[in-house]
Amino acid sequence: MTRPPTPDRDPGLQPERTRLAWRRTTLSSTVAAILAAKAALHGGVRPEGIIICALCCALWLGFLTIAHRRITTLATGGTPPPLPPRHATAAVLCTVALAACAAVLVY
Repeated sequence: MTRPPTPDRDPGLQPERTRLAWRRTTLSSTVAAILAAKAALHGGVRPEGIIICALCCALWLGFLTIAHRRITTLATGGTPPPLPPRHATAAVLCTVALAACAAVLVY
């Protein structure tokens, strides 16, 4: 029994969707960092607020660096290499930690 031919896959669509997803996530991370900084400095300048604000900014910069590298890799064309597990883990940790910092500031 022969298999029916598989349709050709357009390799340009998946990297484009992935690049757009990275950009959306970067935008969301930026909004969370800005709101966290605003919340940290809203009631006046307190040492713990400054520390959490600085931590949020550092986490945002870490995620931004990873996202920029991945977007650049996807934009080069061709078949992009898979995201290294170390970078994926760092992106997830930055995102979760930034959300936790923002939640601490709001709560």
